[in-house]
Amino acid sequence: MKIGWPEGRIPLAEVTVYLATSPKSNSAYEGIGRAQELVRQTGNQPVPLHLRNAPTKLMKQLGYGKDYKYAHDYAGHFVRQQFLPDGLEDARLWHPQDNAAEARLKERMTALWGDRYKE
Repeated sequence: MKIGWPEGRIPLAEVTVYLATSPKSNSAYEGIGRAQELVRQTGNQPVPLHLRNAPTKLMKQLGYGKDYKYAHDYAGHFVRQQFLPDGLEDARLWHPQDNAAEARLKERMTALWGDRYKE
């Protein structure tokens, strides 16, 4: 479905009000900055083998995709597995700020990842 003018101004106004009145945080901004700095410091690191696509027999033989855990096959659509390259797997790039919304996110991340998100 498409929406034209003048009706198109209504969802634009709604999203503007929503964004203007929502709690503010720069934790995502700071997190992407930390991620970029990590890349600058460590360079181009290989994707863990279990996360790599294995469309060919050779790639399967090389271990691509082996032991990959599909999150949607697990309770809550979450499973602990390594997503960052070897040596960086414990890097914590996002630090929730002290506000109600991020307190809930921190609680969830701590429940999922354990001590990784405890201060």
